[in-house]
This record gives sequence, structure tokens and C-alpha cells, in this order.
Amino acid sequence: MATHNLLLLPGDGIGPEVMAEVKKLIGWMNSHKMGTFETDEGLVGGCCYDVHGVAVTDETMAKANAADAIIFGAVGGPKWDKVPYDVRPEAGLLRLRKDLALFANIRPAICYPALADSSSLKREFVDGLDIIILRELTGGVYFGEPKTITDLGNGQKRAIDTQVYDTYEIERISRVAFELARKRRNKVTSMEKRNVMKSGVLWNEVVTQVHAREFKDVQLEHQLADAGAMQLVRNPKQFDVIVTDNLFGDVLSDVAAMLTGSLGMLPSASLGEVDPKTKKRKALYEPVHGSAPDIAGKGMANPIAMIASFAMALRYSFGMGKEADLIDAAIAAALARGLRTTDIKSEGCNLVSTSEMGAAIVAEMEKLAA
Repeated sequence: MATHNLLLLPGDGIGPEVMAEVKKLIGWMNSHKMGTFETDEGLVGGCCYDVHGVAVTDETMAKANAADAIIFGAVGGPKWDKVPYDVRPEAGLLRLRKDLALFANIRPAICYPALADSSSLKREFVDGLDIIILRELTGGVYFGEPKTITDLGNGQKRAIDTQVYDTYEIERISRVAFELARKRRNKVTSMEKRNVMKSGVLWNEVVTQVHAREFKDVQLEHQLADAGAMQLVRNPKQFDVIVTDNLFGDVLSDVAAMLTGSLGMLPSASLGEVDPKTKKRKALYEPVHGSAPDIAGKGMANPIAMIASFAMALRYSFGMGKEADLIDAAIAAALARGLRTTDIKSEGCNLVSTSEMGAAIVAEMEKLAA
């Protein structure tokens, strides 16, 4: 059985707490011969800045390059609000994404039946929801140059962020979208702002061309991103795979997250190109939620998104779909038993801590595996 090398980067805030539950699950899987996983750890984010003065070190980047997959917690918090911009906690995550060329960010939005009443939308709109927001992750306004703040004098300043996309960047994210859709319900919705942005005009043009050349069997529709946001809260089950740029993907995935009841529920995968020689790809898996410093250390964090992110690693990096399905089923079973962390609590349910939820999911794995 192949050995899978994982780099665990817990980060800041609740990151270490939710990562502890993934470690618990990895230990259980190793002991039950359900894969062979070896783990290493590193600092990233504010905790790394406190020790090394940077958000991620070259040594940790070398480990990231060598790992089969990276499991990432969360970074940031008000403690580091005034550190220099280039070493802020988030710079560590941005460097990992950029240096490893993790261009495709897959964010599923799944509403478990037990949580349909936790959404801010009516049950009938979200019960059974299963969509993907596919966000281009290494281009666009977050990385475009110039990116400046200029003092104009007389108390005035000018800030510039640049939205930049090349054809190849749009082509490769489009292909991922169409390939994902082929394994699902065969529908892709591309979202941009071609009515006011030149990058949106190119985005629309390139997605249409890739579809016509390579994926005519997949249904393609286009929506303006603002109209798409409205449709996400009006009728979210009309979508299957939504593909969009870095900025709109950031916003739309958080909108989709709240359809499920809590940011604490949603995992994500950030994938690079498949290496033609090894057939492997760089990959980083992380929960959508942030570091939540206000509840850090209190045992209140929801570990489900972190555990589900590990399940995505099994699915996308290691071809262990059966084991990933088992984790997803264990999460659903724990929720069906009425177990809830603070963020998803509801009347009549049993409030549990971070570690209790993690233990319950492992216990459900034990039952399902038997």
C-alpha cells in the first residue's frame, strides 16, 4: 500500500483545534489499515510571523513542494492587524497558492438533510443542495500589477488594484469546470462582469471557445456575477458547477456557504496542473471558514469543514473515493444523531465541543466500516 505524505499546517486561531480532529481521524485510518499516512507539520500565518518574522518560511515551502498534499487550517487575527502588508498572515496562504501554482479552487456547497433548517433560506430551497463553486485562484485582481497606494498630496491618496487574466488561465480553469460537471449533472455556469469589465469580455469569450472545442456534451450558460449572486439565494439548486474568477469566486463561495447553514461546514480543495510525468498534482485542502479568534481555545469550533477537507484530499489527491464517501457518510450520521457545535445549534439538539464532534465522526466511521 502506497504511503501518502501529508504536510499539516494548522495556522492560527481555531486552526490547531480543528486540525487536531483530522489528526485523530488519520490515526484511526492508519490503525485500521485504511491507507498509510505519514505527517509532518509547519508554521504558517501569524504564528509563523511571531517566530520567524514572515508568514511562511522557505523551509516550510520546501516541505510543501515535497508533500503529496497539504492540509491547511486557517490564518490571521486582530493580533497581526498592524504587521507589514507583505508579511501579514494571509501572505503565507497566498504564497502557497502562487508558488505551488494552485489555480483551481473547488468549493462544494452541500446541505446535509439534518441541517436544512439551519440555513437562512427556507428548507425547500436548500434541502439536498449540492453545488460547486470553482474559483480561479492565482490570477485576477489579487495578484495583478500594478498594486499600489500613491500619495497625491493635499490629504488625497489613490489606490490601484489591477485585474489581469491571460487566455491560458481562463482555458485551464474552464477545463476543470467542464471535467467536474461531466462527473456530476453535466452543467456549467460561467459568471463574470462582461458588461463593465474587459477581463469579463475575455473570460466569456474563452470559456465559450473551450466549450465549443472540447466539451459540447456539457450544458453551458453564462450569467453576470451580480445576477448570479441573486440567483444563488433565489434558487440555488438550479446550479451544478459555477466557474468564476478570483474576486467573484471569493464572494460567491461565501454566499453559497451560508446556504448550508454555516461557514464551519464547508471544505475546499486548491489544485495545480497534473504533472505529465508523475500524473500527480500539487494540492492544498482547507476549510472555507477563517481563524475565528473570538472562539479560539474554547472548544467551540466546528471541525466538520476541516475533516471534510481531508476527505477531499482522499478523493482528489489519492484516488480514495470509497474512503472519502465513508467520511462524508460519517459526518451525515453524526449530524443525524442530533450532534451540533455552537455555530449550527438548534432546538432539541445536543450541543458538543470540537473534540466531541471529531470523536463522534470517528465513532460513526467505526460503525460504517464494520
